[in-house]
Amino acid sequence: MPPRETAEAARDGAGPPREAAAPSAGWALLGSELTVLFRRRRTWAMLLALAAIPVLIAVAVRLSSSPPGPGEGPPFLDRITQNGLFVSVTAIVVTIPLFLPLTVGVVAGDTIAGEAGLGTLRYLLVAPAGRLRLLLVKYAGAAAFCVAATVTVVLVGAAIGAALFPVGPATLLSGTTIGVGESVVRSLLVAAYVTVSLLGLSAVGLFVSTLTDVPVGAMATTVVLSVVAQVLGSLDQLAWLHPWLFSRYWLGFADLLREPVLWTSFADNALLQAGYVLVFGALAYGRFVTKDVLS
Repeated sequence: MPPRETAEAARDGAGPPREAAAPSAGWALLGSELTVLFRRRRTWAMLLALAAIPVLIAVAVRLSSSPPGPGEGPPFLDRITQNGLFVSVTAIVVTIPLFLPLTVGVVAGDTIAGEAGLGTLRYLLVAPAGRLRLLLVKYAGAAAFCVAATVTVVLVGAAIGAALFPVGPATLLSGTTIGVGESVVRSLLVAAYVTVSLLGLSAVGLFVSTLTDVPVGAMATTVVLSVVAQVLGSLDQLAWLHPWLFSRYWLGFADLLREPVLWTSFADNALLQAGYVLVFGALAYGRFVTKDVLS
């Protein structure tokens, strides 16, 4: 059977084969994984789809005959005409319930199942890369996509907002006015918050990916779990469960748009996501080390 690089090249139009990383070359293996991930047409298609969302929001508001009023549409929509930098925040609000989890679920669900489906997983382990090392590299790749996806939404939102609307001092939720420089910093903090929010889902996707050799099934399951978590979080009858859902603090980044910044939700979110990473990372490892991929 062809090595991993030949299979990847056939599927994604990648370049020539690359040699398997040695056990001591963890960084080389990570670099190789990131190269494969970000050379895929599918990855760029998802990033372009995410980039289109802030563009559509900004163009819709710009072409509207009357600007949206307070309470109309998603949060922060009414502030876009006052300051174009709010396009980024509005786009984050729109994308985090479905679009960001959808793209992250595709990448995370494909981590192990994709290699197994291609028949290249055995070559990575025979190399040998080591199962723990491979899991860590695969998760790091999924986390890197979380960063890329969130930063894409924020940067494209800021760019199209600055092109179509005035940019100046921004009024925070607490009523305090801050300058453009600090507004950009707050936008990057929101991007960091959302990235952290998606790390737990990535760990769940990694675990699901170890359960099957069918990547589409792992992707779909991960996405469905993200939707289920949000549905459960909206039911008051399950209030006892809400603190344990990985989607619990997904919209808590509004605390970063106050003066002073309220870091409580950021810390709680980071702690919750770290718990998911540890638990589902351990489950993924327990499943992966017992999985027969060499026969």
